[in-house]
Amino acid sequence: MSNANDWQQEQTRLDLVTGKLRERIAELEPEVAGLRHQVVDIRKRFWEEVTVNTSTDEDFEETFFTIKQQAAVLSERERSHRQRMRQWQSLNRLLPSPYFGRIDFEEEGLGLREQVYVGVSSFASEDGMSFLVYDWRTPIASLYYDYPPGEAAYTTPGGLIAGTMTLKRQYQIREGQLLNMFDASVTIGDELLQQVLGQGADSQMKTIVATIQREQNAIIREEKSRMLIVQGAAGSGKTSAALQRVAYLLYRYRDRIKADQIVLFSPNSMFNSYVSTVLPELGEENMQQTTFQEYLDHWLGNALALEDPFDQLEYVLTEEGSPGYSARLEGIQYKSSEAYLKALHQYALWLEREGMRFNAIRFRGRELISAERMTARFYGYDASIRLANRVGLLQEWLLKELAALERKEREEDWVTEEMHFLDNDQYAEVHRQLHKDRGVFDFAERYAEARERMLGQTRGDEGDFSYAEQEEELLRRGIVKEQFKPLRRSVRKFAFIDKSGLYAQLFADREVYREMTKEAQIPSLWEEIAEQTREKLSRSELFYEDATPYLHLQELVEGVRTNTEVKHVFVDEGQDYSVFQYEFLKKLFPRARMTVLGDFGQAIFTQSTNLEKADSPLVPLYGESETNLIRLVRSYRSTREIVEFARSLLPGGQEIVPFDRSGGKPILCLAGSEEERVARIAKDVAELRAEGFGSIAVIAKTAAESVRAHELLSAQGCEGLRLVTKKTLDFQKGVLVIPAYLAKGVEFDAVLLYDASSRTYRREGERKLFYTACTRAMHRLRLYASGEWSPLLRGVDPALYDSLPR
Repeated sequence: MSNANDWQQEQTRLDLVTGKLRERIAELEPEVAGLRHQVVDIRKRFWEEVTVNTSTDEDFEETFFTIKQQAAVLSERERSHRQRMRQWQSLNRLLPSPYFGRIDFEEEGLGLREQVYVGVSSFASEDGMSFLVYDWRTPIASLYYDYPPGEAAYTTPGGLIAGTMTLKRQYQIREGQLLNMFDASVTIGDELLQQVLGQGADSQMKTIVATIQREQNAIIREEKSRMLIVQGAAGSGKTSAALQRVAYLLYRYRDRIKADQIVLFSPNSMFNSYVSTVLPELGEENMQQTTFQEYLDHWLGNALALEDPFDQLEYVLTEEGSPGYSARLEGIQYKSSEAYLKALHQYALWLEREGMRFNAIRFRGRELISAERMTARFYGYDASIRLANRVGLLQEWLLKELAALERKEREEDWVTEEMHFLDNDQYAEVHRQLHKDRGVFDFAERYAEARERMLGQTRGDEGDFSYAEQEEELLRRGIVKEQFKPLRRSVRKFAFIDKSGLYAQLFADREVYREMTKEAQIPSLWEEIAEQTREKLSRSELFYEDATPYLHLQELVEGVRTNTEVKHVFVDEGQDYSVFQYEFLKKLFPRARMTVLGDFGQAIFTQSTNLEKADSPLVPLYGESETNLIRLVRSYRSTREIVEFARSLLPGGQEIVPFDRSGGKPILCLAGSEEERVARIAKDVAELRAEGFGSIAVIAKTAAESVRAHELLSAQGCEGLRLVTKKTLDFQKGVLVIPAYLAKGVEFDAVLLYDASSRTYRREGERKLFYTACTRAMHRLRLYASGEWSPLLRGVDPALYDSLPR
């Protein structure tokens, strides 16, 4: 703690900065309000200020430029309003706590000491010559996170700036009052972290830039690699660092990167709600947020019913021993592998020689263009033309054929019948079109018609035979064109390709598959895997493990879809993605840098990718020189006792370093029956609520167990329970009943593991799911069982937990 004189000086400076903030806010408020009123007024009166006249070319041109001028005025006012509003919001964010840190830095060779106060955004003096507060993302502010007092340096666009840090100080400020301050060393002071992490879990993740650690700062400011892999222990702050990395990129490259050019692939929709406030709190717009499943549904959901990853996991967790279970697991692993990716590419080369499958184009029960005719045309092209290019040529040919068939179709009898059912509006439209075609833009003809009317001469109009023929021709043309429109649309969408048939064709017998794909390492249960896949496809359904390969094959045939606008892709819970999916993302976003966040200790899916080692399958994606792997081993979320208990569940878990924040040991409660266990959980929920914990999770293993837990606890009088499912869109405080896999990435004040018995967690393959559930707890962790404890607990030192007997 600094002395009383330091405290007084700091409070005096804080009062000065707070006063200037209030002054600037007061100046901006009328400007913001005035510009808002101007924008609203211009929008209301937009067309009153514009005279629309298109009688002549000159009138039309004048109207065009009047509209353009008025739109420019509106755009300028809106832009000014947005800028002032952003400034006003930034200053209001600073007002309660203008800054959280200070460094004193003497640049080498200058001999001048600069006091740098660090906050969530910058605030300059009135003349703009000095900063009262520096944004935490500025280059000089990196010193606060990276160095203790002593020699230090930071990187700027102009090069490295070296010097000496003479002071590093932290503050706790609330509503303009200095509550605490202390001088720190290497990391952000434990005292501040203790207080921040000791607070209850909120219903949403909050930004805590004041507590960024050195290793997290390296993640935030990393700019050199195409691929940044962050392997972080549960509670190590990797997701928080990633979101602050987004804020840093938007600040650092504000002239080149916009929020909608950054995409976050998150584990589920509820997680999107959980992290949705972080960027707005830092003064940035939210990036695009989606799930990989939503992307698959967008491109395949109209044609096929897709299994999602959670249904796949439910199957893996609950169907052990059922017919076909072993084949399904082997199929999941193989279809997620790099070997299967290569097999698909070989299959695409094979399709260039033979095996393409097409759907006939049919119209009114007739076959207009047969599949055989398409096949002959397709393989009639030069064999050197690549598959997707040949498909493009075939598409062009089909559209020309449809145009010719459309003209021929106009003479069919059904068209005559359709003409009898046209309404007056359709006839009127044809009449207008006919007059337009006869010379709306032909001045000479219009002049001649006017002259005939003036002289009282008869026009060759409805009574004219030629006119009637033209009218009928237009009607026929319009009827057939409308009927052929779906055919043309389907051709443009490549519906003439039998995509389902092409994918099913892969799953022939072993030797045929080997011939098509040149695959040597075919799964041992291939015949059963193939039968499962074909049976699913016959119902227009697709396993989750087939969805990405199916879409990839579709793009090999039709041509790859790419998004060149996206500059950065973030993948959270990255261990749950397959190598196949990463290859797909790389092709989808060819100009983007990728940041992958994950914890292989929480790899609960069968197709998980190892992020831990230097030889991770992700390294070859962009190459070793373009890949940076950062490990976070210190866990901040949970108390020391919870981390010590949880890390003992994992082989190699001793590498995880707990933050020294004490709390009670985890408690293991053994009950004599399910009824007693449920009653004890209900009682403990009530006690935890009474202690003031606002975020409590009863974590079950599966969705089915969650439903049962919710029913039984509700019957025990446990009020306010909220059942969380894969369809839950928002994260809320309270008491939640949730499957373990949906709780990933989220933290709770207290976690109650609904059933930790050998009946529920008995397999070694469930160890990481068990670990994931335990690491959701910040302050309290309790495990319950009726019967024997899970064998996963056998290796845990009894000194790490307290036991409550029956």
